[in-house]
Amino acid sequence: MNKEDFFIKQFVNNTKLIGDDGAVIGKWVYSNDAFFENVHFKKEWMSLEQIAQKAMLVNISDAIAMNAKPKYALLTVAIPKEYNTKDLKELAKGFKKVAKEFDIEIIGGDTISNTKLDISITIISKTKKPILRSGIKKDDLLCYTGTLGSSKRDLEKLLNGKKVSKKSKFIKPRLNAEFFYKVAKYINASMDISDGLFFELERMSKLSCVGFEFFEKIDKDIGCSGEEYELLFSFDKKYKEKIEKLAKKYDVPLNIFAKAVKGKYKCECANHHFED
Repeated sequence: MNKEDFFIKQFVNNTKLIGDDGAVIGKWVYSNDAFFENVHFKKEWMSLEQIAQKAMLVNISDAIAMNAKPKYALLTVAIPKEYNTKDLKELAKGFKKVAKEFDIEIIGGDTISNTKLDISITIISKTKKPILRSGIKKDDLLCYTGTLGSSKRDLEKLLNGKKVSKKSKFIKPRLNAEFFYKVAKYINASMDISDGLFFELERMSKLSCVGFEFFEKIDKDIGCSGEEYELLFSFDKKYKEKIEKLAKKYDVPLNIFAKAVKGKYKCECANHHFED
């Protein structure tokens, strides 16, 4: 049983706002992500500054994927009792560094004492034209930015006690905000790749009621790699040249890998969120 889907379904029937990277209410988008020690990271893998930065970035990624510009952040941080003032300053430095980069104002939240470091962040963003997961049209081209697979490889290294580069996408996701805001007017549907390309395609398939015809086989090491935070989106083929031109301008690699067809798509990757 997929416990994540089952739990979410307990609320879906009561609202139409659930199902995307964030909830759209008027011109505002509200998104929330948890980043918990021993679930999403281990303290020996990253510095406190890096942990805070990633916690912010993975949530900002949701806003970008919906064509929303982050404005405010609420932080909830469960702090281990043994943390000293130096630790707290380092943690705060990471939050503030990313907030400054994306012009976000941290407006409050909550702090509690805990046995481990757990972080939950709510980002409040503004949008003129939200892009949802449900907008894929038949014959749309499907595309993702960057390269996939390195986050899975680096996670495996970390789990085996090895070190990875500070530039690893697993440590610090690379967000292509400027590029995506420019191409947004050509995009029909989008989301970020947090749980793996194949998982995200299944989600989009269900919401858009389409299947996918792949141009080439995609290896599972690429399609099942989570924690990538690249952008996945669809667009009408008539905009292909314009999107490619903007990608070149912003130095963003594009991978056009499939087109939308009648049918449905089922992911074959193991669910890494809630395993029985």
